[in-house]
Amino acid sequence: MSRKPVHLAAAGPKSDRQAMWETMRRLNAQGEFTVRDVWLVMGPEAPISRPRDYMEGLERAGYIKRSDAPRKPGQPVPFHLARDIGVEAPRVRRNGTELPPPGREQLWRTLKILGDFTAAELADAASTPASPIKRTTAEEYCHYLQQAGYLGITREGSPGIATRYRLIPSRWSGPKAPMIQRTKNLFDPNRGEVVYQHVTHTEGGEA
Repeated sequence: MSRKPVHLAAAGPKSDRQAMWETMRRLNAQGEFTVRDVWLVMGPEAPISRPRDYMEGLERAGYIKRSDAPRKPGQPVPFHLARDIGVEAPRVRRNGTELPPPGREQLWRTLKILGDFTAAELADAASTPASPIKRTTAEEYCHYLQQAGYLGITREGSPGIATRYRLIPSRWSGPKAPMIQRTKNLFDPNRGEVVYQHVTHTEGGEA
């Protein structure tokens, strides 16, 4: 199977939402697509309700539109893209309302603005009423970004004193937030690569 054109696919690990959106963009370039077309690409373990619900949200939000062409009873409804916003999949609920950005996206965007900061200050600045961010989430994210060389330490932490960080300007890689994967590695979607690998220490050495 040939690889997808780079402008139709995002690099790195993909959520179901991202995979469905890329499928719709690819099929739209060839014509139209149905819920079943998108579902078939997802694999047999995925319920068909997943693309159906996502596409219902996209239609309500105006990203896709169903064809006005007449069709026979029972024939699947074909859709086409009405608003293509690029590679990144729209984050919409089934009712068409937009989801707030994930917490790490908020942290990543905010740390570029703050100058130097503690994890608690970053969490406070990045939080919104709809999407509050825990201090522990910011602490973990700062730790990984510092280990990967994105953040420098301007003040070492000590008992009762929080570590202060600052973004290293040359390490700003783009608008997409680096992701902490389930394997505890840090993946940068702007660069399309793992930028930090977590090493587990065991009693006999490193695992």
